Amino acid sequence: MLGTKVLLIYTGGTIGMIKDSETRALKPFDFEQIKKEVPELNKFECEIDTFSFENPLDSSSMNPKVWVRIAEIIEDNYADYDGFVILHGSDTMAYTASALSFMLYGLNKPVILTGSQLPIGTIRTDGKENLITAIEIAAAKKANNPLVPEVAIYFEYNLYRGNRTTKMNSEDFEAFDSFNFPLLAEAGIKIKYNTRNILEVKTENKLTVFKRFDRNVASLKLFPGITKEFVSHFIKTPGLRAIVLETFGSGNAMSEDWFLTLLKKAIDNGIVIVNVTQCKGGGVEQSKYESGSRLEAIGVISGMDITFEAATTKLMLLLGGKTSTEKIKTKFLSPFCGEIS
Repeated sequence: MLGTKVLLIYTGGTIGMIKDSETRALKPFDFEQIKKEVPELNKFECEIDTFSFENPLDSSSMNPKVWVRIAEIIEDNYADYDGFVILHGSDTMAYTASALSFMLYGLNKPVILTGSQLPIGTIRTDGKENLITAIEIAAAKKANNPLVPEVAIYFEYNLYRGNRTTKMNSEDFEAFDSFNFPLLAEAGIKIKYNTRNILEVKTENKLTVFKRFDRNVASLKLFPGITKEFVSHFIKTPGLRAIVLETFGSGNAMSEDWFLTLLKKAIDNGIVIVNVTQCKGGGVEQSKYESGSRLEAIGVISGMDITFEAATTKLMLLLGGKTSTEKIKTKFLSPFCGEIS
């Protein structure tokens, strides 16, 4: 790792908290003092620089403007660093990872998001191991090429593709899972890289950052007994341009005529509807059952095995591109960076 440079970007989140010596309340620490809190960072052979948001954000406050800010920090420093580690609150980490994977077109360097369930200033924190290993992964190379040239999440000994990941637990250290795609790496005594699961290095790639989002995307989660009045009101939301339809099982929904009629009217009016299963694992197969087939017949797009987080952020970005509805549908079905099998 000699000569390797990693930029550590602190956006906020639990990992950057310590206890105030007087009040004992948690507060963000001065990130310039990171090596004081984590002296193990001084043992790295690679050079580690830091960049901290002036006002760190709780991850619940993340939004497209902040995603653009993070992407611009990477863009501005892309030529000077071999890898990037983003410290981020865990609650919306999967959304940010998904968004960045679509924004950073032509990415050919590691962008590793991590955080913690306990503040780095507590004795039992999981933050130190997550941070140290994330940096090691961001700096890892073979034949002078990065081992993980994509956006990924590292948490509790596992490295996940960012746009395949979902936060599953609010208390366990093992907070994330990737149900439809295998791990990129596992950390034990050694870090075992599953190279066949990792995107290939393409040295001819030039980084292009897409920065336009359209936030007029909404989620409609189906449940037994959902009413016609509610769905009708939902679809009439002013400015609505896309719906992530969270369906049952392999993409099934109610077969009542009123429901299909409302969806068909929305599609005819230019609203893009993507079918994503409520199940954590598996995907949508709209042709498997009659109810799914009827959705397909009226123009609902199958989300296949995409996560809810990836579907939402990908739609926002595609809508921001000001392309036609038909092109948006075509592009959604085409994998950008491994988000769909």
